[in-house]
Amino acid sequence: QVQLVESGGGLVQAGGSLRLACVASGRTFNSFHMAWFRQAPGKERDFVAAIGWDGRTLTADSVKDRFTISRDSAKNAVYLQMDSLKSEDTAVYYCGRVVFWGRWTADAWGQGTQVTVSS
Repeated sequence: QVQLVESGGGLVQAGGSLRLACVASGRTFNSFHMAWFRQAPGKERDFVAAIGWDGRTLTADSVKDRFTISRDSAKNAVYLQMDSLKSEDTAVYYCGRVVFWGRWTADAWGQGTQVTVSS
């Protein structure tokens, strides 16, 4: 059973940047697609960005050109660099292990990290 632990959230002013990290346990990290999702209060959990085991990436239109996903297989880690943050980016951010590329849900989740953007 994989375990995912996110970090890097916090309070930032609009226009600022944060870098989220998700570290996975287990030896099969390199075999899986990974993704970031976010959930704002009272809303559903939404897809943000994904990175395949082969390095391909996909970013949601709402954050394209501002957010960048990357992974470091040696560290079993996936990152989300968030620039030009807006108040609407405020949410709990989760990393997840994605089984099928294109089906944006996860079979394993981290505990989430809060991102709050003040305007």
